[in-house]
Amino acid sequence: MINNFTFIDLFSGIGGFHSGLSKIGGKCVFASDILPIARETYYQNYKIQPFGDITKIKNSSIPNHDILCAGFPCQSFSNIGPRGGLNDPRGEMVYEIFRILKGKKPKAFILENVKGLISHQGGKTFKYIINQLGLLGYDVWSEILEAKDYGVPQIRKRLFIIGVRKNLKVNFTFP
Repeated sequence: MINNFTFIDLFSGIGGFHSGLSKIGGKCVFASDILPIARETYYQNYKIQPFGDITKIKNSSIPNHDILCAGFPCQSFSNIGPRGGLNDPRGEMVYEIFRILKGKKPKAFILENVKGLISHQGGKTFKYIINQLGLLGYDVWSEILEAKDYGVPQIRKRLFIIGVRKNLKVNFTFP
C-alpha cells in the first residue's frame, strides 16, 4: 500500500481516479469538473465539492499536490465525430493540464483519453502532446489498456499517459 500522497482530479466526472487513488492511500486536495451533475455526484460520493470550469481557476487556487490526474475531454479525438482535435474547445483542455503542470510541478501525472488520440491527424496531435509533456520536465510513457483486463466488467480500450518528473529518475512500467 502506498500512503501519504496527494492528488488533484481534473475533469473529475463522478470520481473514477478518486476511487482508485484513495484506495491506495491518496488524499484528494482538489477536484474540478464543468458539469453541475458530475460535481454533485462527486460530492455525494466523496464529500468534496469540485470546482467548476478549470479555465477560470488560477494556479494559485490549486493546492500543491503529488499527482495530477485528468481524464480530459475526449470528444475531439474520438474516432466518432468531426475529430476537431486541439482546435476544438474540448480538445484545448489539454493546455490547461500543461498550465497546471508547469505552475505546480507535481511529481507525476496520470492522463486518460480515447485511443483515437494516438491516430488523430496521423499521430501529429499525440506526438505534440507527448513532446510538450517532456518539455515541461517529465519522462512520459503511454499505453492502451482495456478495462476488462483489470477486472472491470466492460470492454473499453483507453489510452493512459503517465509522466514522472525527470529529476526523480523513475523507470515506469505498465502492469
